[in-house]
Amino acid sequence: MADTKLLVASRNAKKLQELRRVLDGAGVLGIELVGLDEVPEFPEAPETGSTFEENALAKARDGAAATGLACVADDSGLEVDALNGMPGVLSARWSGVHGDDGANTSLLLAQLGDVPDVRRGAGFVSACALVVPGGAEAVVRGEWRGVIAREPLGENGFGYDPVFVPEGDSRSAAELSPQEKDAASHRGRALTLLIPALETLTG
Repeated sequence: MADTKLLVASRNAKKLQELRRVLDGAGVLGIELVGLDEVPEFPEAPETGSTFEENALAKARDGAAATGLACVADDSGLEVDALNGMPGVLSARWSGVHGDDGANTSLLLAQLGDVPDVRRGAGFVSACALVVPGGAEAVVRGEWRGVIAREPLGENGFGYDPVFVPEGDSRSAAELSPQEKDAASHRGRALTLLIPALETLTG
């Protein structure tokens, strides 16, 4: 019997690998992950939701409707306490250019320049949505608390990982191994919460 195809609404190979590791770790078999690069292009609605959950659900609905495949999508970002929860849903375009990790991180560090260490708390948030065409919808949320470092550390990861130091660790998220990050990260936590819904795909 052929594996069930699951569309991952992302062109980020690291996100597909992350979900694959979570599925493997949970012993979920029979699911073939397909990225956006592997399906015909379709118009993707702009991320206009005011919450991570709204954006993730919109992405998953678009993907499912366009391809007829069950679709999982995530919307994630960084909420910084001293910035009243910003950049939040604007995390990927905080500097004004979507996806410019270096510029986004530099701007964030500049904005926190005068903020003392005790007030540099932050949390990565990930909302993951699963939409099955003509069927169920599920949305879950994972959070990963920590503090914002004073300078970037480490070469792994992406986004704000180099300036995020998880609670209970002295290393940044960009200094953790992929396995360590999966076990602790916001997206890893959200995907793990989504496992029961994903298991229903394989009947």
